[in-house]
Amino acid sequence: MSTINLFKPFKLKSLNLKNRIVMAPMTRSFSPNGVPTENVASYYAKRAAGDVGLILSEGTVINRVASSNDPNIPHFYGEESLAGWQHVINEVHAAGGAMGPQIWHMGIMENHHSGWHPAEPFEGASSFNKPGFANGKAMNETDIAETILAYGRAAADAKRLGFDCVEIHGAHGYLIDQFFWEATNDRTDIYGGKTLIERSKFAVDVIKEVKRQVGEDFTIILRLSQWKSSDYNNKLAKTPLEMDAWLTLLADAGVDIFHCSQRRFWEPEFEGSDLNFAGWAKKITGKATITVGSVGLSGEFLAAFRGESSVPSSLEELTRRLDRGDFDLVGVGRALLSDPNWAQKIRDDRSAELKGFSREALAQLV
Repeated sequence: MSTINLFKPFKLKSLNLKNRIVMAPMTRSFSPNGVPTENVASYYAKRAAGDVGLILSEGTVINRVASSNDPNIPHFYGEESLAGWQHVINEVHAAGGAMGPQIWHMGIMENHHSGWHPAEPFEGASSFNKPGFANGKAMNETDIAETILAYGRAAADAKRLGFDCVEIHGAHGYLIDQFFWEATNDRTDIYGGKTLIERSKFAVDVIKEVKRQVGEDFTIILRLSQWKSSDYNNKLAKTPLEMDAWLTLLADAGVDIFHCSQRRFWEPEFEGSDLNFAGWAKKITGKATITVGSVGLSGEFLAAFRGESSVPSSLEELTRRLDRGDFDLVGVGRALLSDPNWAQKIRDDRSAELKGFSREALAQLV
């Protein structure tokens, strides 16, 4: 097995990466009152020093009162929080890395186990975050317009602080995905509709506003998933033809890189082809793509919350697909969460030193 293509440089607009390894966004909840701490900066800087090509931050929420259900999720707004992020990117750059924040609005959420809740009700495409569970309000036109502007401001702040790109979180059943999904978008205005294309207007407007505020040369990544945490088998785009129309619309709005989230990267997206989600996205749009999903470890991320541990696994199938040109970049989650030097160990063929992953790793910043 050769990993040579995994360590080739990658350049696109504002991104100039030493290799194809991307630290995937992973929620950590170590930012009290939304402010990233020195420990958060050190956590990311260690991955930069460990030769990760691109670090994508944990989800960091935009300036909406009810954008988060967790008081320790970082904010990407406000003087104190942005100062914290300034320190993070300075430390990452000093360690030789590149980084983008993942800007996020959770939408309709369950209440946090601590009992904390935002000062205003959760907001979404409807009051639902999955069939049968309502816990907030449907956004009105003013809410939507202000939220779109908040995404743009967060992206502009990312550029101003010196980040190398920005990622918009449009996956996993959160706000943008709640607009995509027919089960959570029953709107009858211009942000609803019977088709996925109609329900994509909110995402398109967010992407266009981000592009307007950051300009043509700042790289915009969009994270998407077909699955939901409440429905692993869901497919927003149920056929290649429907996926073609959907991703082409989003690419035309201004997406530079599609970050295609799967639970297991090797699983085919549609019958009749072994292409995964990222492979289809690249084939359809010609845009760069990131694959992600259980790279380098057995099991999958959500199983960790149920107490299941993972052990290192082969990268042979991953490199086969990368060498074939199915995708451009590779998102690595749990393996990097527990080991900041994972990329160096892979590059130097130090497989005996690779670490497994257990639930306990979620409770600390290493």
